[in-house]
Amino acid sequence: MINYISAPFKWFFKLEAASGLVLVICTVIALVLSNTDLSIYYFEILNAHLLIGFKNFSLDLSVLHWINDALMAIFFFVVTLEIKREFLQGELSKPKQALLPIIGAVGGMVIPAAIYIFLNYGDEINIRGWAIPSATDIAFSIGVLSLLGSRVPISLKVFLTALAIIDDLGAIIIIAFFYSTELQFLYLLLMLITFIVLLSLNYFGIKKFVPYFIAGLFLWYFTYGSGVHATISGVLLATTIPHRKNEKDFSLLLKLEHFLSPYVAFGIMPLFALANAGVILDNISISTILSPVPLGIICGLFIGKQIGVFVFSFVAIKLKYAEMPSNSNWLKLYAVGVLTGIGFTMSLFVGNLAFVEYSNNLDGVKIGVLIGSLLSALVGYFMLLTFTKKK
Repeated sequence: MINYISAPFKWFFKLEAASGLVLVICTVIALVLSNTDLSIYYFEILNAHLLIGFKNFSLDLSVLHWINDALMAIFFFVVTLEIKREFLQGELSKPKQALLPIIGAVGGMVIPAAIYIFLNYGDEINIRGWAIPSATDIAFSIGVLSLLGSRVPISLKVFLTALAIIDDLGAIIIIAFFYSTELQFLYLLLMLITFIVLLSLNYFGIKKFVPYFIAGLFLWYFTYGSGVHATISGVLLATTIPHRKNEKDFSLLLKLEHFLSPYVAFGIMPLFALANAGVILDNISISTILSPVPLGIICGLFIGKQIGVFVFSFVAIKLKYAEMPSNSNWLKLYAVGVLTGIGFTMSLFVGNLAFVEYSNNLDGVKIGVLIGSLLSALVGYFMLLTFTKKK
C-alpha cells in the first residue's frame, strides 16, 4: 500500500532529477555558443522569423518568441495541471499539510522581492524586475535534492515540491497582473468566450482532449492578441481539464500530465534554457555583477529565499498553524529553504517579461539568475550533505 501511494512521488522525483541535469547541460551549451565564434549563428537562429498559420490567423514571430510565447504556454499548461491535481487530490488538498509550504512560499516570494526593490529603489526601469527572484525552479531544486537519495526524508521532498508548485502559481498570478502590455478588449472578449466554451466542455463531461485542444489553440491566439502574456492561455486551459478523484474514473488531467511531462521536462525546458541562458561574458566584471539588477537578483535568490522560506515556516510551526515535516529538524528545513533560491527557468522567464522593452538589462538578469541559482544549489546541497546521515 505504501509503495503504491509513494510510486507517483518516486516517478516525479526521478523525472525532475534527470530534467535538472539536462537543464544544466543546455545552460552550459548556451554559454559556450554565445561566447565562441558560433555566437553569430546562435543569435541569428534565435532572431530568425518563422511564419505559422494562414491568412488572418497567421503569426510571424522570431524563433525566440515562438519558444517563449508558444512552447512555454505548454509548460505553464502542465504546471497548472500539477497545481490543480495537488489541490484536488495531492499534498495541498489537506489544509494541515498544505499550510506549511503555502506559508513558506509566501515568505519565499515576499522577502526576495523586498530585497530587490530595496537595491533598485528609485530606478523606474530596474524596479520592473522585482518579481525575478521570487520563483523556484522545480526541476533544478528537486534535481539537487535527489542527488542526496535516501539521506533526505520524503517529507522534505514533498515540502519542496509543494512549495515550488505554489511559487509557480504565484509567478503565474504576477505575470497575469503585472506583466501584461496594453490590453485589447476585443481579444479579451474573445478570450472570455473561448474560456466559457472550455468550461462548458468540462461541465458536460467531455473527456476527449481534441475539443479542448482546438478551443485551446483559439484561446492562445486570442490571449496573444489581447496584451495578456500568451502563456496565460495554458493556465486557463489547464483549469478546465476534468479530473475525478475516484481512481476508478478516467482522468483526462492525469493522462495529459503523464503524457506531456516528459516532453516538457526533456524538450521544452531544455530548449528554453538553450535559447535564454546565452550571455556574452567578455564584458563581465565585478562591477557588472554588483550593479543593481544582477545584485538584486543574486541577493534575492540566495539570501531572500532562504530567509523568507525559513522564517515564515518557523513562525507557522511555532504558532502551531503547521507541523514540522516528519523525520526532519530545523537545520534540514533551513537547508531546503536554501535550495528554493534556485530560480532559473521561472526567473529567466519573468526577467524576459520585465525587460522586454529594455533588452540592455537582460544580460544582467541572466548573470544574476545564474549566480544566485548556482550559489543556492551548492550551499543547499552541502548543507544537506552535512546535516543528514547516509542510510
